[in-house]
Amino acid sequence: MSYLPTKEESEALVGSNELATLRQEYEEDQKDQQKKFNYSWALVRSNTRKEQEIGVLLLHEIYKQNTSRRRECLYYLALGEFKLGHYTEARKFTETLLQKEPNNPQAVQLLQQIDDKVKSEGVIGIAIAGVAIAAVGLLVGALTKKH
Repeated sequence: MSYLPTKEESEALVGSNELATLRQEYEEDQKDQQKKFNYSWALVRSNTRKEQEIGVLLLHEIYKQNTSRRRECLYYLALGEFKLGHYTEARKFTETLLQKEPNNPQAVQLLQQIDDKVKSEGVIGIAIAGVAIAAVGLLVGALTKKH
């Protein structure tokens, strides 16, 4: 099994000089799948959402075009989708990888982090909805008392 980064490592931002170098290398030879992969992974680690989205799109292309890179792409796609907040997609890619490699420690950890994030955001969403409902109830109550 080759090395795969953790989710935390995927959050380490890539420097603008490194990103520019990888972009130039990719643009000079767009058929080189390794250069495309390196550039896409750097984009995923960018601090701008638009670049992250482009990185994920490039990873999707590599996944579709290069069957020998699919295993690797599954994990990087999961990280990219997770970073973008696309938890259903991130889970799908992680579970597909785990079907092939049930004991992959990075994938197992990422799946747990996806579940934790979904639960956390679900609880926050429920709390926000509860506050909104309570506010509407108070407003309706106040308006009905005036009449």
